[in-house]
Amino acid sequence: MNQARVLLVEDDEIISLLIEDALTEVGHQVVIQKDGQAAWDQLQGGDTAFDAILTDRNMPRMDGMALLRKLKSAAHLRDIPVIMETAETAAESIQEGIDQGAHYYLTKPFKPEVLVAIVNAAIEQYRDHRQLKETALRAERPFACLHQGSFRFSSLDEGRMLANFFAQAAPEPEKRVIGLQELLINAVEHGNLGLSYQEKTELLMEGCWQEEVERRLGLPEYRERFVEVLFERIPQAIRFTIRDQGEGFDWQKYLDFDPARIFDPHGRGIAMARMMSFSSLEYQGNGNTVLATIDLTAAPEAG
Repeated sequence: MNQARVLLVEDDEIISLLIEDALTEVGHQVVIQKDGQAAWDQLQGGDTAFDAILTDRNMPRMDGMALLRKLKSAAHLRDIPVIMETAETAAESIQEGIDQGAHYYLTKPFKPEVLVAIVNAAIEQYRDHRQLKETALRAERPFACLHQGSFRFSSLDEGRMLANFFAQAAPEPEKRVIGLQELLINAVEHGNLGLSYQEKTELLMEGCWQEEVERRLGLPEYRERFVEVLFERIPQAIRFTIRDQGEGFDWQKYLDFDPARIFDPHGRGIAMARMMSFSSLEYQGNGNTVLATIDLTAAPEAG
């Protein structure tokens, strides 16, 4: 992974040094502020080029929750992933952070390898989403003429390409592309390739998830599998039906943010897609088919 810039908001000097050492050792640049107010002042001053923000929850002047609320209310900052450090493990406390937009949690004390894995996962996700949004914003809009089509793909790169393509046929493409990418990638890795949730967690922690996906794509039992996407423009809505050739999964528990999984380096994609990109998200049967709908009558969000 290329060098990233991380804003660390932490009032404990020893913890700051431990985090800084762990992140600089893998090549990241760390900028440290001692409380939420100092961090917010820096961001308001125009220094916003960060790939992730790592903040303590309990701090003087402005705590982590207050900083999180400010970040998520600012259009130019809300997409930067926020990782919350906390010594609290109560479900209510964690749920509060999730509801306000924290995508990752680290509980104190934490191991350096876990810290690095979580930060790297957040950075990679942010960079992917930023690239997709920029591509969507630059593209022309002839795709608005697309009314129906059936598509097949097999690899992650093909899924990302189609996510960009489909987003152009919808209003606010920079918003839709995020959810489309999540659903199409899930159909490949968890659907066709049979990667379990635990397996992906371990692979991300070891930094070899991409390599394992590529390896499985070449295996005889997987290489002929494909994902099928049906695009339909119906009165007042756009509908995507995404079907993989896997065994399905227990999809119900992934529709919402779950405090039990907030400490993992992944597992929020479906809930984020449902909340940010689509008017409705419905899994069918054993979970290898998902119906995602965009309501064309809904007014675009300001910002």
